[in-house]
Amino acid sequence: MDVRPGPSHDGVIEQPLIGGRMTPGVVRVADTVRRPGSDSSAFTANLLRLLDERGFTAAPKYLGQDETGRDILTYLQGWVPPRYERWSDQQIAAAGALLRTFHDATRDSHLAVGQQVVCHHDPAPTNFVFTDGLPAAMIDFDLAAPGDPLEDLGYAAWTWCIASKHNDPARQADQVRVLADGYDLPATDRPGLIPAVLSRLLQNVDFWTQRPCPEAAERIAWSHREHAFTTANRHIFEAALA
Repeated sequence: MDVRPGPSHDGVIEQPLIGGRMTPGVVRVADTVRRPGSDSSAFTANLLRLLDERGFTAAPKYLGQDETGRDILTYLQGWVPPRYERWSDQQIAAAGALLRTFHDATRDSHLAVGQQVVCHHDPAPTNFVFTDGLPAAMIDFDLAAPGDPLEDLGYAAWTWCIASKHNDPARQADQVRVLADGYDLPATDRPGLIPAVLSRLLQNVDFWTQRPCPEAAERIAWSHREHAFTTANRHIFEAALA
């Protein structure tokens, strides 16, 4: 895709960053990222500050706002997948471990406000930065909010292990277990993982129903298909986690 450079800042060109589905207008300026302000900007800024204070280095740092009111974040070097692919066990285990470290960095914080952690709420492969072939950082915290860790794990199990492969429930189920192991999900919490997958799929339907756009109809239909597939093979997924 031909992406034309945008305006310059003191001779530094704005380079549009394509691929983000939630926030259009995101650009790179030198070693920073500029993101249009939104209703979630204040919470995201506070979250990134908290992560920095607690030593979680696998996320951008918040640097303030520019003269146009855009949020300024540090740019993270690496590769961000433009779409879902077939991921290796090593990649999925690393994603699970990184998600656990993120959750632990928010646990018992003022931002969790009565919940266990702050959830990313979109921990799909397309919101991870890969280095040396492995997920090494997380980006795009627009949907972050207090929640239960299983909300994120359910979404991750769907996007990393189920949606990334087709018609191979035994292999998909095995990789859901790899994700749970990478996260170090306690045995007592594992029975809740597949229900969380199904819940997040229905939430995805609601999400796109409320956001009419050219892609919404296909994403809604896709989510329904994924829900039906996961339901039909639920016994295989749950057996792998037992």
